[in-house]
Amino acid sequence: MIKIAIVLGSTRPGRNGEAVAKWVMGLANQRTDADFELVDVQAFDLPVLDEPNSPSQGLYTKDHTKAWSAKVSEFDAYVFVTPEYNHSTSGALKNAIDFLNKEWANKAAGFVGYGSVGGTRAVEHLRLIMAELQVATVRAQVGLSLFTDFTDMRTFTPATLHEQEVHTMLDQLIAWGNAMRTVRDKAVPHEQAAPVAEGVS
Repeated sequence: MIKIAIVLGSTRPGRNGEAVAKWVMGLANQRTDADFELVDVQAFDLPVLDEPNSPSQGLYTKDHTKAWSAKVSEFDAYVFVTPEYNHSTSGALKNAIDFLNKEWANKAAGFVGYGSVGGTRAVEHLRLIMAELQVATVRAQVGLSLFTDFTDMRTFTPATLHEQEVHTMLDQLIAWGNAMRTVRDKAVPHEQAAPVAEGVS
């Protein structure tokens, strides 16, 4: 079975995302067609990108980068749980994504957003980012409203209908995650042979 990371992309104190990510994990654990793990960006304590080399080179010099790389490399697909801040995803999640390159490539991703408009604009930005990293994103996504899926915008009380939305997203993600394994197997020889640009920032 493929292995899927549920990536908690908020590091804010008192974050709503922790309850959301645990809820997604609970629903995912009802399934038997993939293995799931909750991966909390906060646990890796990543500073603002501090590697001297382009991530495309994979020449990491920092222990935190190496630990993050090793974890991300374990997975075939990802569910990004993202807040929406100022029409986009969190700076912490964008920063964590930018630390790496080949670890993401030729895999699949799905999204669970939350915010005043369901995190929709954050997810749209993440789709653009994933496209550049050669990640296949699935159409189905989950949008959670701070007004209707949280009590007083703090306590997570999701509408029941969102449970099926999660499973629909995971159905697509698992299908694409399996398919992208074949793409990765075919892409490895070409990527290993390709020259790496120097001085890219």
